[in-house]
Amino acid sequence: MEMVTLIVIIAVAAVAIIGGGILGLVASTRRRKDRSLSPEAGTDVITRPAEPTVEPTVEEPEAEPATAGPAAPVLEKPESTASRLVRLRQRLAGSNALGRGLLNLLSTDQLDEDTWESIEDLLLTADIGVAPTQELVEGLRTRLRVEGGKADPKAALRDELIKLVDPSMDRRLQVSGADGAPGVVLMVGVNGTGKTTTTGKLARILVSEDRKVVLGAADTFRAAAAEQLTTWGERVGVEVVRGPEGTDPASVAFDSVKEGLDTGVDTVIVDTAGRLQNKAGLMDELGKVKRVIEKQTPVTEVLLVLDATTGQNGLIQARVFSEAVAVTGIVLTKLDGSAKGGIVVAVQRELGVPVKLVGLGEGPDDLTPFTPEAFVDALLG
Repeated sequence: MEMVTLIVIIAVAAVAIIGGGILGLVASTRRRKDRSLSPEAGTDVITRPAEPTVEPTVEEPEAEPATAGPAAPVLEKPESTASRLVRLRQRLAGSNALGRGLLNLLSTDQLDEDTWESIEDLLLTADIGVAPTQELVEGLRTRLRVEGGKADPKAALRDELIKLVDPSMDRRLQVSGADGAPGVVLMVGVNGTGKTTTTGKLARILVSEDRKVVLGAADTFRAAAAEQLTTWGERVGVEVVRGPEGTDPASVAFDSVKEGLDTGVDTVIVDTAGRLQNKAGLMDELGKVKRVIEKQTPVTEVLLVLDATTGQNGLIQARVFSEAVAVTGIVLTKLDGSAKGGIVVAVQRELGVPVKLVGLGEGPDDLTPFTPEAFVDALLG
């Protein structure tokens, strides 16, 4: 009997324990269901914005100085015009074959006919031309005869040479336009005269006078012409407008002038292709370049670049170019005191336009405005 009572007690206790567990599980489940309805509960059902986390303070290493990029190109300062004129005299005086030869002949004790013929020969060899030579000899003979023993052959020769070179010609460069528009300078000439180099050197002269310049690389047929001009521009901070090789030169010229108008520069210098003077089609194309430019603004200067050593060939070139584009000024390159210096007189007589610039050498500033007095004085030493 006691054993039965013990078993009953154990069974009741077991039932109670199991029941309590079930009730607790139900209550727990109910509580979990109730909590899942609240956003504040932080469950996976409703996403809450992440709480800001405070990162541990980490000491930043000291920043290294930024690596310097490529250094900006240092712009060159072109030589002043006054300094160029001094060097003109020095350069010409260093090899004044023409002036020295004439002075030697005029300094002889007796100026006979043979001496005067030698003077004529020397002047003709200098490419001065027949008519100017006759004028010079006649002027010298008359003056020395009138002044007699008091005559100074060097002074007489100087005066006659200056008269031939003609100081009355207007040698100013027309590098400014009207009504605030830029001046437009068109550079023309055959290949080999130094035209592109002269274009770059002219830009240096204008920069030295604080003028703003744009260069137009319209020589689109010669390999590396645009690169050559770009190098000249970079050296003095001048923009160069260019196109792909083979581009229509008139198109590049038009764009160059447009850029000059848009940016308000003082002068646009357009380098053109070196034309063969016996190619009529190419001459026509050069005329087209000028006409296209003048749809926007007038061309103020057309400079013909001639090699001073070419003599009569230079005169032939001058005639053809003048007919094509109305040349307004001459640039003589490779001019020194050699016998070919007389081309200054001959080309002015041929075209009726002045020599405005002369190139003396390969240096970047070996281009200078031309003045008759400085030229003659340099020739005579």
